[in-house]
Amino acid sequence: MAWNQPGGNNEQRPPDLDEVFDKIQSKMGNLFGNGNEPGGNGGGSLSWSAISFLAVIFVLVWSLFGFYTIQPAELGVVTQFGQYKETTEQGLNWHLPYPIETVQKVNVEQVQAINHRALMLTKDENIVVIELVVQYRIKNAENYLFKVDNPEDTLHQATESALREIVGSSNMDDVLTSERTRVAMETKQVIQDIIDPYKVGLTVTSVNMQNAQPPAAVQAAFADVIKAREDQERSKNKANAYSNQVIERAKGTADRLTEEAEAYKAEVTAQSLGDTQRFLSVLTAYEKAPDITRQRLYIETMESVLSKTSKIMVDIKSGNNLMVLPLDKLLGRETSIDTNPLPSVTEDVSQNRPAIIRTEDLRSRGAR
Repeated sequence: MAWNQPGGNNEQRPPDLDEVFDKIQSKMGNLFGNGNEPGGNGGGSLSWSAISFLAVIFVLVWSLFGFYTIQPAELGVVTQFGQYKETTEQGLNWHLPYPIETVQKVNVEQVQAINHRALMLTKDENIVVIELVVQYRIKNAENYLFKVDNPEDTLHQATESALREIVGSSNMDDVLTSERTRVAMETKQVIQDIIDPYKVGLTVTSVNMQNAQPPAAVQAAFADVIKAREDQERSKNKANAYSNQVIERAKGTADRLTEEAEAYKAEVTAQSLGDTQRFLSVLTAYEKAPDITRQRLYIETMESVLSKTSKIMVDIKSGNNLMVLPLDKLLGRETSIDTNPLPSVTEDVSQNRPAIIRTEDLRSRGAR
């Protein structure tokens, strides 16, 4: 019994492949609106409505590829068929998708750097080896992408040219020591002046001189020169410090002497004014009462003189002797020893009696 005949071993008949294909073709025809025509084989073409539907779906899906996001530090450069169209800023944007328009995102905030090393001839005809680090960032995205073929290479060449200009007008010692900062700053300005006319879209943020030294053949001799210069500067600094110290001390002494002189001047002036006022007051009193004033002055003078001596000599008119009163003994005070005592003086210290001295002894002493 054949396998496709009913009966026999209760086996099922497999589907007919021609029938399956006919069903699929019929369903596709119904989907696009043409169906099977009478007497035909079921074939046909797509209707205009189906084509329009597919076109709309394709356009919608294609347009979704036109959305793009620009980050805060970026700019979007839109080109249409390869030509610059516009620059878009941060946020969500849309453009006609590829192949009509394309977008290039450029980071304009990121600081980039290039290293540059070159042999330079100085003004005094010496050769120095200089290493620079030039830091830059993009300031114009359109110029950066389309005006110059290789902006970084242009920056390298501009750095070489600027460095030769600045170093060529400077002495070797200045470049290697005291004027390295000036060389870097002037090089930065010259680089910017060179690249601006080319519209490379870059701005130089800083130029740092990493190393500057003579060629290897003369480095030892140059190191000796540097050491000698440092010793010279150190000696100058010590001398200046000592000079400042001496000057400050002299200024202090001069100020102190000036202040003392001013104080002495004020003291003498005040004393003179006091003496003048006192003399004028005495003169006024003398003019009013000459006898009384004369007596008062005599008494004040005697008080001033006798207050400074410890002995008083009393002239006794009835005889030729003088009475000496030892006030220091009478008052119980000790005075200094008289190295030249009066001759022929008798004192009874224990009894505190006044000593008697003869007038002729005093006269004879005065004659000696």
